[in-house]
Formats: sequence, C-alpha cells, structure tokens
Amino acid sequence: MEIQKPYTTAIEQQPITLEHKPYSPKLSDRLVDAGTARATLAASNESPNGTTTDNYAAKNQRRTVVQQHVTYWDRDNDNIIWPRDTYIGCRDFGWGVALSLFAAFVINVGLSYPTVPGILPDPFFRIYVDNLYKAKHGSDSMTYDSQGRFRPQQFEDIFAKYDRGEKGGLDAGDVWVFWKEQRMVFDVFGWTACALEWIATYLLIWPEDGIMKKDDVRAIYDGSIFYRRAEETKIKRSHTSPGLVAKAKKIL
Repeated sequence: MEIQKPYTTAIEQQPITLEHKPYSPKLSDRLVDAGTARATLAASNESPNGTTTDNYAAKNQRRTVVQQHVTYWDRDNDNIIWPRDTYIGCRDFGWGVALSLFAAFVINVGLSYPTVPGILPDPFFRIYVDNLYKAKHGSDSMTYDSQGRFRPQQFEDIFAKYDRGEKGGLDAGDVWVFWKEQRMVFDVFGWTACALEWIATYLLIWPEDGIMKKDDVRAIYDGSIFYRRAEETKIKRSHTSPGLVAKAKKIL
C-alpha cells in the first residue's frame, strides 16, 4: 500500500515521467527516511541496515560509504592506494592479468589527482582515501553525495525507474537506458566514467541469468562485494585439481 501524497511524480503530458517513476515509499517498506543520506551505511529497502554479513557495517562506522567502496584495495590500512594495490585486488577477485592492468591504469590515473592533498599531481598515481569524495563525477546515479555519503533515494530510483518488468535487478538493456538518460550535457568525462563503472560492475557480478541483482549492486557501493568475490575466488582456486594446473602450465 502506497502512502498518499499531496503531489504527483508523473504526468501524461510528459510521457517519460510515466515511463520512469521514482522510488515512492510504501507503508510496508523497511527503509526509513530514504531522502536522508547515510554517512556509513549503504541502506536500501531490502537492506535498511546496510551490509550486516560478518558485521561489515558495524566494523566500518569510522569510514564513509565512499571510503568503504575502496577499502578492499587498501590492504595496509594507510589510506593510500597504489596502482599495484588495485592490480592485486582485481587479480584476487578473479580478473585476468590484462583486465587487472587496465583497471589499475584507469582507476588510479582517473582518481589520483582529485584526491591528492596538495596542488601538484602524485607521480606514482596514488589514491588518497581521505579525499576520495573529491573524485565524484557527474552523469551517474548521484547515489554518493558530494561528501561521500550514501543516498538511499537515489539508489532506489535506479531500480524503480529502470528495472523493466520488476526483475529485482538490471540487465544490460536496463543499464543502457539508465546510462543514456543520466548523461549531463557536455560531460564527456562523466559519460565515460559511468559507462566504465557499469561495465566493471557487470564483469564483477557476472550474473548467470544476465540480471545484476539489486543487493549485489548495493554491495558495490559499500565495497563488501569485493571481499566476497575474493573469498569465492580463493575457494575456487583451492579446489582446482593440481593435475589440471600442471597441464595448464604445460600448455601455456
């Protein structure tokens, strides 16, 4: 049952507003104050308390959600991410050498300068986690605010507007429509960054049915999915037959 409001979110005179309606809370919804940004929780209607597995949200109460997004790569907890850290992190959750090198190049080159503590660029392309909020770009969902908080309303809007058929997630076609409609005029950097982020999201989740589940996408925002994928990859590698490994080495 929807809460009756003294306003409307769509009008017939502008069909696109009928086609892509924003998230509107229902009385049965578990998410409260969807319009209020969370500093430390990536909250959704299905996960109003953020990621609770292994007390992930409780362990990260001293980091904003955008900082949690990259903590996986900060292995020594010094709040600095080197290109090598990014490469190793990508390899650990199963990406190949070429893709991991490409990701390390794009991520560190793209995010280093906005986060440096001074004016001069970092010659090693390091990312400074304390200033990560400064690397926010346009033409995306705006789920992170300008200070690195998580905005549940904007996150819920992604699925309310673009999950055609209410599948509980997004397929490639949904993401294509989302990307086209989120583009801001002349924001070439934002268009490119948003496209690369969603491609990386798809490659990381790699859904068997082609649908990226809503909670998996939410877990991208707080970074918890990176730890999960790395653990899954570690288990798969440990179960690989030694004979197959030896055979593969001979082939390679």
